[in-house]
Amino acid sequence: MVRHRVDLSEVEHLFLKKIPKPIVERIFLWVRRVEMNGLLETRKIIGLHDEPLKGDRAGQRSIRLNLAYRLFYIELPEDVIVVKVIEVNKHDH
Repeated sequence: MVRHRVDLSEVEHLFLKKIPKPIVERIFLWVRRVEMNGLLETRKIIGLHDEPLKGDRAGQRSIRLNLAYRLFYIELPEDVIVVKVIEVNKHDH
């Protein structure tokens, strides 16, 4: 079985200041799912709306944390599959 690791280093500074606690909890729930079940299985969760992005964000994927917040990530080619979270932001409707 291939191991998965999630890298939050680019966004962890936001957890204490800018992102509401329920959103941070959803992020860590997603991280646990990816690390326990793998990225492909986690992508199957319909409520996350995991999707590849286009345009300036081609090569990235996003999930919905709620109606307002999105998490953006990329997969890095390493010995284990590393999922690097590159941004969490509030999405304007």
